Amino acid sequence: MERKIFRHKRRVRNQIISYVVLLIFLAGLAVGGLLGVKKIVSIFNEKKEMEEQKQIEDIAQDEEEQPMVEAPEEFTEPEEETDYLSETVENCIAVMSLEDKVAGLFMITPEALTDTNTVVRAGETTEQKLKERPVGGLIYFAQNIKSADQLTEMLSNTRNWCTYPLFLGVDEEGGAVSRVAQSGLADNVGDMADIGSSQDTAAAQEAGAAIGGYLAQYGFNMDFAPVADVITDGNTTIGKRSFGTDTNTVASMVGATVEGLQSKNVSACLKHFPGLGDTSKDTHDGMAGTEKTLEDFMQVDFPVYQAGIAAGADFVMVSHLSAEQVTGDNTPASLSEKMVTELLRGQLGFQGIVITDAMNMTAITDYFTPDQAAVMALQAGVDMILMPEDYETAYNGVLDAVKDGTLSEERINESLRRIYRVKYRDRVGT
Repeated sequence: MERKIFRHKRRVRNQIISYVVLLIFLAGLAVGGLLGVKKIVSIFNEKKEMEEQKQIEDIAQDEEEQPMVEAPEEFTEPEEETDYLSETVENCIAVMSLEDKVAGLFMITPEALTDTNTVVRAGETTEQKLKERPVGGLIYFAQNIKSADQLTEMLSNTRNWCTYPLFLGVDEEGGAVSRVAQSGLADNVGDMADIGSSQDTAAAQEAGAAIGGYLAQYGFNMDFAPVADVITDGNTTIGKRSFGTDTNTVASMVGATVEGLQSKNVSACLKHFPGLGDTSKDTHDGMAGTEKTLEDFMQVDFPVYQAGIAAGADFVMVSHLSAEQVTGDNTPASLSEKMVTELLRGQLGFQGIVITDAMNMTAITDYFTPDQAAVMALQAGVDMILMPEDYETAYNGVLDAVKDGTLSEERINESLRRIYRVKYRDRVGT
């Protein structure tokens, strides 16, 4: 019995020991498991951090390798450039009366303006007449020039009293036709023939700049020069006023002279289109004609005008030469639509101011009245009428022609646009 009890106790003790060992083992497993989980989590986190770091490094490397692409600039519609010169010209013309518009097409002497014999000063009469009849320009001669101070004051007063900008012009070619230099107020640059024979275009440009310099100093803004005629051997009508007999030489000299003059803000005027180089008659003394054909003019004379136009000449003066082989009749070039519009404007492309030679020459006055000649010139495409035989008659003739529809007001405006583009060019930023 006692043995049975003893075996029972021993079995209970063994079971207790087994349970204790099992509990200890399970506890060990739990602790180990916990540590293992932590180790596993730690390893996972470390691996995750390594992968994230690698991704960051890869992104950085890609950014270095790939060029930076800037966002495109926002497109804006370009603003249309404002032509302030055209705007100014249009505004000026828009407020002009028809009477003022017509007056603006004439360039006359100060004597014709004031109805006096000789003008050497600009006083109250000049001021009053300019307000009543604002002509486009005034041309001065030796009789108007007495001294440097007198000339400067006269031109300054005239300019200050005008309603609209004025062309103040003079014949200052150099040599014999030099109103200012011949009056002793400037050094004469000499005959153009001598400059032409030198073959030195720099000398021509210097001569132009010298003339332009002293003209501007006295107050002139226009010069009826240079002479663009290519003369034939022995020609005395133009003579030493021309650069010579060779087209290429005359062309280069004319272009250089234009550049010199206009570098001083003095407008140049090429003359005498289509060319007086081969005529023996002077249009001051009656009709002067030529047998030249259009091909002759194209070969000899027109290249000179092309050179002057390319140099930027503001004016071209059209002569009263009759070229029947070109126009089909003896109509003076100044009154010929073929000469002015078809050839000078169309073929040679001149878009500046076309002015007639003096309309008081007998090549005009022997055949046309002042009003007829003025209207015909404008119909031909001319912009300005120089020195009509009778200014009042010519002015009223043009005014009446617009009123009765012979000339349209738009035709007048067309010429005024060309005139005022030159007048306002240096006053307005383009």
